[in-house]
Amino acid sequence: MKVQYDKEADAAYIYVKSGIGKGEVKRTISMNENIVLDFDADDKLIGIEILSASRVVPKGAIGSLQSCT
Repeated sequence: MKVQYDKEADAAYIYVKSGIGKGEVKRTISMNENIVLDFDADDKLIGIEILSASRVVPKGAIGSLQSCT
């Protein structure tokens, strides 16, 4: 599992499946205004997006996430 944080978008993405390919996400479910779940064609969870991550993720945890640019 890999977690990346995009500071500009203030979003974190948790890769449940390593190496999600382009177009592999077939279904997306919004759990609330901050949490989005991505599923593949077999309806398996492959990723979790956290929007407004600096407000949702505990303080101090953001700095430990791998930044993406």
